[in-house]
Amino acid sequence: QVQLVESGGGLVQPGGSLRLSCAASGFTFVSNTMNWYRQAPGKERELVASITSSGRFTAYADSVKGRFTISRDNAKNMVYLQMNSLKPEDTAVYYCNAPQGWGQGTQVTVSS
Repeated sequence: QVQLVESGGGLVQPGGSLRLSCAASGFTFVSNTMNWYRQAPGKERELVASITSSGRFTAYADSVKGRFTISRDNAKNMVYLQMNSLKPEDTAVYYCNAPQGWGQGTQVTVSS
């Protein structure tokens, strides 16, 4: 069955960095665009970043452009989200997403 397992979340101070990872299985990873979403308390889930199947093209929400970088390793069925210059408003549960389904999410908290 489809599995997307996120890791790497945690508590970080403003200005800090985190790297999220998502391990995918149960579908043809190399053929699919992959996405990272996030959902803050009381807010709708929003798309943060996307990467095409080859990794050649990426897209970002305006709020994270220049700070976050999405990447993938098709040999390992992994997708990553490098988050730099984190802000308190980046606090949310971050979800890995494929057309086939969702991960369980990983909490990112940015606070001093």
